[in-house]
Amino acid sequence: MRFPLALPFLAALALPRPAFAQVAVADSGDTGWMILCALLVLLAALPGLMLRYAGGVNVRSALSVMAQGAGIVATASLTWAIAGYSLTYAPGGDWLGGGANLLLANLGQLRDALTIPESAFVLFQLGLALLAACLMVGAVAERTPIGWWIGFTPLWLLLVYVPVAHAAWGGGWLANLGVMDFAGGLVVHGLAGFSALALALIVGARRDATATGHAPVLSMAGGALLWVGLSGVVGGWALGATDDAATAILNHHFAACAAALTWALLDKIMGARSSATGIMSGALAGIAAISASAALVGTGGAMLIGLIAALICRLGYAIIGRRIDDGAGVFVIHGLGGITGALLLPVFVLPLLGGVGFDANISLTGALVSQVIGVVVVALWAMVGSAIAALIVSVIIPMRVSPQDEADGLDGVQHGQQGWDFR
Repeated sequence: MRFPLALPFLAALALPRPAFAQVAVADSGDTGWMILCALLVLLAALPGLMLRYAGGVNVRSALSVMAQGAGIVATASLTWAIAGYSLTYAPGGDWLGGGANLLLANLGQLRDALTIPESAFVLFQLGLALLAACLMVGAVAERTPIGWWIGFTPLWLLLVYVPVAHAAWGGGWLANLGVMDFAGGLVVHGLAGFSALALALIVGARRDATATGHAPVLSMAGGALLWVGLSGVVGGWALGATDDAATAILNHHFAACAAALTWALLDKIMGARSSATGIMSGALAGIAAISASAALVGTGGAMLIGLIAALICRLGYAIIGRRIDDGAGVFVIHGLGGITGALLLPVFVLPLLGGVGFDANISLTGALVSQVIGVVVVALWAMVGSAIAALIVSVIIPMRVSPQDEADGLDGVQHGQQGWDFR
């Protein structure tokens, strides 16, 4: 496997052909695989994140977090179908795609140079967009109303996610610069993590920022669904039922395992106990980190990436967690984890460390410089774009609920229901 071929859109998808010019037939095995991976990603974005975040908040706001996730999925899905997909992947310029696929019109029988119909590709990409949008909820849980999220989500998707996804995966300027991101270490985890940081800074801390979640068992169950569901991200980006897909999922799992054990050990060293939720946080940090290079590194490299990511994220949690109220650790786990994996990619892709290697025209130094530029751009774009979108929506719908509503819990105030029967 040559390195550029493992990066789906640097060559394969840069110049889509019109549907009438396609005569090839989709491979049913590859098509089925892509649909399965898309469903796994949706499993992570819906029940996975819902349960993880619901268990980490006050008992009287658990239902509201799940409702926000459902609202985001509905809003982001329609936005993706109307304009998001076209502006990301239709033929266009360096900054945005064109309008050929608005409302999913003119989809091809095959996505160019692939063995899958474009509709299956749209479904998989929809899952990634939903995952990125839903990740942010946990950072400001218990403080923001569902109406604000429904207004913020389409604006964030079009202003923040779409330009970065096009630049990195749709043949845009980051790809042309040599920035590498196999399956979303930057585009999904890094972007969502830094967006969550911006939102947490704007909305401020909860009334009791030291409060712990009411049901760690729900958080563990949601984390387990994420562990399984996110394998669909790396497996799907192989764009077929191939050896690359199996390799990516194996590396995804090994990185998660190494990171989980590392986080638990650091918990023990720093606090005398290894928390159950900490083990899951470590696994997710490893998953965020390996996403950038899952099919490009060897088994040992995947384990080391997971270990290093857990070390950085756990230390980041100890330093940042006390200063910024991000109850679900979205920035620390996904933001820091994602950019750590992106920065480690050029080193661990070397054949000496079991990776697939670079093409002759790519040097280690050049790749490292490109990755640093990519990380800086994504971080700044996420924070500035998210802040702009948040403040625009806040002019119409307040971003933060009243102190009394926060004290009463958003379940009853926002939805007239409770997540649990208190009788």
